[in-house]
Amino acid sequence: MADLDVGDPAPQFDLPRDGGGSLSLAASTGKPVVLYFYPQDDTTSCTQEAISFSQLKPEFEKAGAVVIGLSPDSAKKHDKFKSKYDLTIDLAADEERKVIEAYHLWVEKSMYGRKYMGVERATFLIGRDGRIARIWRKVRVKGHAEAVLEAVRAL
Repeated sequence: MADLDVGDPAPQFDLPRDGGGSLSLAASTGKPVVLYFYPQDDTTSCTQEAISFSQLKPEFEKAGAVVIGLSPDSAKKHDKFKSKYDLTIDLAADEERKVIEAYHLWVEKSMYGRKYMGVERATFLIGRDGRIARIWRKVRVKGHAEAVLEAVRAL
């Protein structure tokens, strides 16, 4: 299966979310969507990334964009994560990894010489038309949310 690229239609999803209910890409049609994938709640880099996006949420909203964080953690775990760090962004739970796999982000990783499967930290900016406008792969957290915000403003 080929990787997704800029201009491709973004794979649709409808997933359980923090606080109950569900999050779907279709619900945000007509707005830019920042869909960021991260490996796990309450780890150092994932927490820093979520805090950065939460701090900038008013700026994303001013630019008309929706921010959604997505990981394989459960909605219940997302609730604890949001509460612990006062996060304001929406978090989607992809426990079966269907969306993660649709975006080609379930990949082989390596740590201390040990290989394992996990989520590649990546962000997709989806335009108002539902097509992928920008992709960031193997994201470094520092300064990332700010770079995504600039890309949203440039749409």
